Amino acid sequence: MRCTTFGRRTGLRVSEYALGTANFGTGRGAGAEPDEARRIFDRFAEAGGTFLDSADGYQFGESEELTGKLISADRDHFVLATKFAPGSAPQPDISKTGNSRKNMVASVEASPKRLGTDCIDLLRVYFPDEPTPMEELLRGLDDLVSAGRIHHVALSNFPAWRVLRAVTLADLKSWTPIVGIQHEYSLVERTADRELLLMAESLGLGAALWSPLGGGLLTGKYRSSAEGRLNDLGMVIHTESTGRRPPSSTPSWPSPRRPA
Repeated sequence: MRCTTFGRRTGLRVSEYALGTANFGTGRGAGAEPDEARRIFDRFAEAGGTFLDSADGYQFGESEELTGKLISADRDHFVLATKFAPGSAPQPDISKTGNSRKNMVASVEASPKRLGTDCIDLLRVYFPDEPTPMEELLRGLDDLVSAGRIHHVALSNFPAWRVLRAVTLADLKSWTPIVGIQHEYSLVERTADRELLLMAESLGLGAALWSPLGGGLLTGKYRSSAEGRLNDLGMVIHTESTGRRPPSSTPSWPSPRRPA
């Protein structure tokens, strides 16, 4: 696997492919058990992968815990990215979510403990937050970098105009620069082509793209297999191994009347 710098605004070197760890753990009722997560991680590392992506909200913090254990033997070899905003608690708490300085600092205190590290290589802001001023967000990130808690900062799922404003403000104020974005992108989700990827290239931002297989749709498993298929109405219709659909899962449509 080849390596590259994460955009043109930093010298951070990462593998061209990143391993998302949203399914590491079963805190949300489904996902990879520790042994399965280990097999996935080992395969990625053996292929030359060094870039790992987690978040405090993945599996209510279990993903970060598993990821930390997986890289503990060689922490400095890997580039560790995580995200904050939704929080790691199963029940949302208004004071423990969002992009405020209070929640940001709390998250950056909790995530490294779960990850078993002293410093986060790349902290992403998971979602835009209307109530939090952009100045508060950027100044808080700058303070965390100055304190040695994180190395670089990026934005995830932000519209292009918000990214551009954040990049401009940080540059004008000489605060820690925004070095990258993260967005969904695949053959079935091309929205980023309109502005985001063009903006990233123009500004030198690193682009990390999630769900490259369209949530599994592009694997074909929802079209024709024992797992089911996706019909024209967007519903998943389960099938038997013979390929026949059971009546209980098949919508019943009236037959058109023929003229006498």
